Amino acid sequence: MNRDPRAGLGKGSRHMSAVVGRIAVRLTAAAVPVAIVCLAAPASAHVTVTPSTTVAGAHAVLDVGVPHGCDGSSTIEVTIQMPKEINSVTPTRNALWTVEKQMVKLDPPVTDSHGNEVSERVASVTYRTDAPLPDGYRDVFELSLQLPEAAGATLVFPTIQRCERGEAAWIEVPEEGQSGHDLERPAPAVVITAAENHGSHEPGTPEAAEEVDGKTNTAQDAGGGNALGLGALGAGVLGVVLGAAALVGQRRGGRG
Repeated sequence: MNRDPRAGLGKGSRHMSAVVGRIAVRLTAAAVPVAIVCLAAPASAHVTVTPSTTVAGAHAVLDVGVPHGCDGSSTIEVTIQMPKEINSVTPTRNALWTVEKQMVKLDPPVTDSHGNEVSERVASVTYRTDAPLPDGYRDVFELSLQLPEAAGATLVFPTIQRCERGEAAWIEVPEEGQSGHDLERPAPAVVITAAENHGSHEPGTPEAAEEVDGKTNTAQDAGGGNALGLGALGAGVLGVVLGAAALVGQRRGGRG
């Protein structure tokens, strides 16, 4: 004869057992949507650029992070377009990836910070792999370059992520009153800052980098800047949009 295991419990004990059971069920039910949200969150992550420093004129290393694939498809190629303010870029070699710089002529040539004439610039950097980066895994691509002397300006790096199936064009630039959070696929960007103490350290030195360590600003946080820099920003954004559109067309045309 089967006996109810609760038969030996008092009325108060049976009531407490029932309450604990109901709480456990409710907690389990509540945990399910939380788990779903946590699992879905990485799919909305953006391609980003994280600079080692943002000080105008400093030498910086930019980490371009690719956090996921294209709607579940593995990544096989990443092309990063350089802003027109950047002439020279040294990409870091990355295990499992080949890297190539695409160059364009400068007409007329320009003079760099060392007084040398520069007749061409790096238009974009492309990483390719025969070992696809699976969706749900992240990789980082390092670019070493000198930031321009343009405190308050925003450098935009339109990026094309090509996958085994499809591609993602991270080329959207916020309009006035928008932020990157308002866009589906914003282009990675860096805001150039001025050194906090103009009289003590030269821009680009380790001391200057330490003064602004951890103070990377977003475009919407930047304030001030000289009038010339702000006036050129509108033209720069237009150039980024046109350049990004040409980059998408070039990538698609090359695969046709």
